[in-house]
Amino acid sequence: MKVAVVGATGVVGTIMIKLLEERGFPLTELIPVASEKSVGKTIVFKDKKHVVVGLKTAVAMRPKIAILSAGGDTSLGWAPKFAETGCVVIDNSSAWRMHPDKKLIVPEINANIITSEDKIIANPNCSTIQLVLALAPLHKAYNMKRVVVSTYQSVSGTGIRAVQQLENEIQGKKGPMVYPYPIFKNALPHCDVFLENGYTKEEMKLAKEPHKILNDNSFTVTATAVRIPTAGGHSESVNIEFENGFEIADVREILRRAPGITVQDNPQTNSYPMPLFAHEKDAVFVGRIRRDESQKNTLNMWVVADNLRKGAATNAIQIAEHLIAEVF
Repeated sequence: MKVAVVGATGVVGTIMIKLLEERGFPLTELIPVASEKSVGKTIVFKDKKHVVVGLKTAVAMRPKIAILSAGGDTSLGWAPKFAETGCVVIDNSSAWRMHPDKKLIVPEINANIITSEDKIIANPNCSTIQLVLALAPLHKAYNMKRVVVSTYQSVSGTGIRAVQQLENEIQGKKGPMVYPYPIFKNALPHCDVFLENGYTKEEMKLAKEPHKILNDNSFTVTATAVRIPTAGGHSESVNIEFENGFEIADVREILRRAPGITVQDNPQTNSYPMPLFAHEKDAVFVGRIRRDESQKNTLNMWVVADNLRKGAATNAIQIAEHLIAEVF
């Protein structure tokens, strides 16, 4: 059971390797893979040093699973090369998410659709994963009509250079600017690039990916994505209109029973989800659950998760665990 982690020296790749060890993943050999400038460096896994190799070498080593977190261009070029060797690729970029022949997987929702024929499996967008985990059990119970989501996303979703920009600004230092404006003491309604329709790519991922994951086009999603000066953790304000009526107590109970969800919802004790408490946790936290009093059959809730764990690394590792348990 050889497992390659492509992008092993990056932010998400580092967490993936940490999780492989934390979760006792049954691999026989770890193959850390990175760009040419990182080849020859070492990383520590299970108290042993492992040498970072390049992509060509990694393909030749014929891993059973390759988990890619190295950007869309790398994935488009190299995922098929891994797959040609019989390797199963789990890709964390946006390259394959909406490809009609590739599965888009959140294990708690739709891992059962993976078959032995699937050689490239897509990991959804980080903000989509936490959203659909909270939506799926409620949609099953009440039939969603429309979802309005506003995100409050941390700079870690942009990458290490964005984290450095925030840290520099906090310390009053000048440095490279990843964003077009300062992020400290600010909020940028601008996640990813703007498209012709006036939405950003991030907002359109949120609008489209839930349909594919839930295999259902009967509801609509509209999104506004905002970058805020937190180092880690994405938050979402979610408004859901249902076909059917609901009771708030039932909604809370449905979410409490849902896999991967932790309900934090007690206004009397100021208990509600926050990025501070979601840090380095794998659950998706849901709170501020309340009826929208302006419209029939409509619910408001607040959803928070660590975007680097469940939003990226953990979801990918869970897909790999499912492959071993149910597919191989």
